[in-house]
Amino acid sequence: MGKHHRYHLPRKGEVNGEYDKDYAATFLLEWGTTNYYKKTRPKVLPLLFIFSLVSCGLILVPQLFSYSATLSLLYSFRLGNDEPISDQLAEAFPSSTADEGLMCDREAFRYDICFMRGDIRTLSAASSIINYLPYENDYEPPPFFDEDAGIGGGEEEELQHEKIKPYSRKWETRIMDTIPDLELIVKKDYLTSRHACDIHHSVPAVIFSTGGYTGNVYHEFSDGIIPLFITTQHLKRKVVFVVTDYRRWWYTKYADVLSLLSDYPPIDFNKDPKTHCFPEAIIGLKIHDDLTVNSSLVPGNKGIRDFRNLLDKAYGPRIRGLIQEEEREAQLKLSNRSALLTLPLEVQKPKKWKPKLVIISRKGTRVLTNEAALKKSAEEIGFEVEILLPKPTTELAMIYRVLNSSDVMIGVHGAALTHLLFMRPGTVFIQIIPLGTDWAANTYYGEPAIELGLKYMGYELHPKESSLYNKYDENHRVLTDPHSVNALGWELTKKIYLDGQNVILNILRFRKQLLQAYKYAIANRTAMDTAVISKASAVS
Repeated sequence: MGKHHRYHLPRKGEVNGEYDKDYAATFLLEWGTTNYYKKTRPKVLPLLFIFSLVSCGLILVPQLFSYSATLSLLYSFRLGNDEPISDQLAEAFPSSTADEGLMCDREAFRYDICFMRGDIRTLSAASSIINYLPYENDYEPPPFFDEDAGIGGGEEEELQHEKIKPYSRKWETRIMDTIPDLELIVKKDYLTSRHACDIHHSVPAVIFSTGGYTGNVYHEFSDGIIPLFITTQHLKRKVVFVVTDYRRWWYTKYADVLSLLSDYPPIDFNKDPKTHCFPEAIIGLKIHDDLTVNSSLVPGNKGIRDFRNLLDKAYGPRIRGLIQEEEREAQLKLSNRSALLTLPLEVQKPKKWKPKLVIISRKGTRVLTNEAALKKSAEEIGFEVEILLPKPTTELAMIYRVLNSSDVMIGVHGAALTHLLFMRPGTVFIQIIPLGTDWAANTYYGEPAIELGLKYMGYELHPKESSLYNKYDENHRVLTDPHSVNALGWELTKKIYLDGQNVILNILRFRKQLLQAYKYAIANRTAMDTAVISKASAVS
């Protein structure tokens, strides 16, 4: 690595070598999600060198304004209180400045994230993102440097160098080992023509991986789509997604959602040999918790319900189109039937409303073996019941339509319960919790359901409701003390409780949950009808 120097980047609003402190503050607060800040700090330069850079900065300022509209998107974040921005900055980041081409925050437990600003190039062949800082004419160029003749002067000086795996599970060494490193490099640009851009972009890049656990719907949302929302929603779709470990099926599956986060097609970093140039780049994604958005850490105080509203906007047009198509087909069938009959059709009475209950079905492991008995019991109570078996090939809009129109969702702990995100706030979610999975069930789905505004009910299995009861003696600790078994390691937990267990519900015992959910759904409906009547009366 070459000798480190500190170079001054042109800054928005700079006049006579000074710049707006609020601008620097908002620049840094955009990245302050952990109350810590870690970055590479170049060595201090001689005083004469610094004075020269300041004067040179005045020449470079006009170049910055050519994309100032884009920069304003990144630096628009304000904290939601009355404390002056400068005071907040001084308290949270006492040693930070806004004049570096590469800054990284590595203090969070779940993710690393870096930020680059300047003249940024993607070099996929070298798995590198390079930021070229401009050469200041006040300094003598390297030996044999002739810009007019196009002759370079030896090795380019490397100012900063970081590595990052742009995937949001950094504490899991095993899975992170499958994510290739990206090299983030800041260099001094002595001859721009050597680094020609194939494609210029006027908006920032957000660079992340769809490797790791992608293929599991829980991880696709918790590690990917929700962190993407957290990291980019404030950019108002003016951002390009640069994706490593790119999977075409992933983009197709989530195209409706991604189109509301970016107006531009994604770039397959590994397979696109072109050099793409950006004014700024975010490398990595912020993640707060499992299926969760912490509104206090997001510009505009956006939370998980705002993410749910995004899903509504994403799938709404498709669902409305399906409904209209079905209505046309129904009218056509009715017309054909009327033409064939000589007697008038009987007037059908409208169906009495029933709360809709959806059972999320499973195949393979943790299967609900008496699913039919559960359906029958729910129907006897008064539910309209639908059984839904989500598959990797099932269009998400179809799943969204079913759950968005339901009042209760029931399912055995597993990845398919991620679809609780499709439930309307105020509806009921019942999670059937197999032996040995109570912590995971509450952490991954119970707590997020409550954050989303669902009425959450956790139903923990009695040992006799588990298929493990037929494999082990009734006094075996697998049945009597699952926590002690879990303490022996994840592999054993996975083998016994996740991969080796099915569910046989005690329908009589579970009926209590069904009755409670039914009463809640009826009360919810009554409250909604009352609100509609009150609103209509107020208007009239």
